[in-house]
Amino acid sequence: MRITLIVSCLLLSWTLCAQNDSIVRYDTSAVETIQIDQDDLQSYREDSAFNYEEAEVENNWWTDFTNWFYNLIRRFFEWIFGVGNAEGFLAIFFEILPYLLLALFLYLVIRFFVRSNMMGWGKGTKNPNVVSLSEDEHIIKNEDIRELIKNALANQNYRLAIRYHYLYVLQLLSERDIIDWQQQKTNDDYLTELSESGHYADFGRATVLYDYIWYGEFSIDQDRYTKAETVFTSLQNAIAHD
Repeated sequence: MRITLIVSCLLLSWTLCAQNDSIVRYDTSAVETIQIDQDDLQSYREDSAFNYEEAEVENNWWTDFTNWFYNLIRRFFEWIFGVGNAEGFLAIFFEILPYLLLALFLYLVIRFFVRSNMMGWGKGTKNPNVVSLSEDEHIIKNEDIRELIKNALANQNYRLAIRYHYLYVLQLLSERDIIDWQQQKTNDDYLTELSESGHYADFGRATVLYDYIWYGEFSIDQDRYTKAETVFTSLQNAIAHD
C-alpha cells in the first residue's frame, strides 16, 4: 500500500514538472521604443473617437421635472416593495411615464379649449325646440293657453300644440295648489310632488309624450296628435274637477 502511494506521488510530481517546462517561455527579442511627440498627440486630441470626456448637460425645467418625478415614484415603490432602483420593465416605465403624463395633460388642455369653442359657437345658433324658462313662466301666468292651442292647430303645428297642452296641465296644477310651480324646477320635480296624488300616473304619461314629441324633435301628423291629445285632455279634465 505504501509503495503504491509513493509511486503515485512521484508520477504526479513528474507530470507537473513536465507541464511547467512546456508552458514557460522567455521573450528574448529586443524591445523597440516608440517616440511620441506633440504633433502625434495633437492628432489624437482632435480625433473625436479618443474624446472620453463626459459632456455636462445643462438642466432645464423639463429635466428638473422628470428627475423630481422619477425620484418621487422611486421613493414610493421603495416604500411599498422595499427595493432599490427599478430594473427591467419598471425602469423603462418610469422613463416614459413623464412623457405619457405630458401627453395626457396636453390632450386635456386641447379638449377643454375645443369644447369651450364648440359651446361658444353653439350659443350663436338657437335651437327652436329649446324654450327659455322665462317664456314658459310668461305663458303659464299670463296667456290663455287654450287659445294658443287653437292657433297652433289652425296652423297645423301639432308639435307646438302638444307643448301648449303640457303647459296648460302645469297651469291647472299650479292654480289648484297641487304643485308649487317654480321657474327652476323640472318636470321630474313636479312628478315627485304628485307621487301621493291621483294624477301621478296620468301626469307621467303626459310627460313622456311631451318629452318624446317636443324635445325629441319628432314630427307628428293629425292622427298621431289626436291620439296624444286624449291623454292631455283627460288629465286636464281630471284636474279641473279635482
